[in-house]
Amino acid sequence: MDLPANVTVIDLRAEALRQCCEPLAHPNVISLTLEQIEDAQHGLTPQHGPLLVVCERGSRSALAARYLRADGLDARHWEGGQR
Repeated sequence: MDLPANVTVIDLRAEALRQCCEPLAHPNVISLTLEQIEDAQHGLTPQHGPLLVVCERGSRSALAARYLRADGLDARHWEGGQR
């Protein structure tokens, strides 16, 4: 997965999937759950820069990016997901 260098990657993948698969090759990765983002318990601020949300298939990351944008953050999702 070739991730842009100028973003903070938000990894929504389940812990088991993160452990069994190759980690995301990026210097700025934060692991969160969709529930943390829905409840605005993510701790993210504009200082984190542009956010790129990644999940297994791309559907949860699209929803999470929408919530983050509603919180005033610059967020988009990685279409198609990452296993």
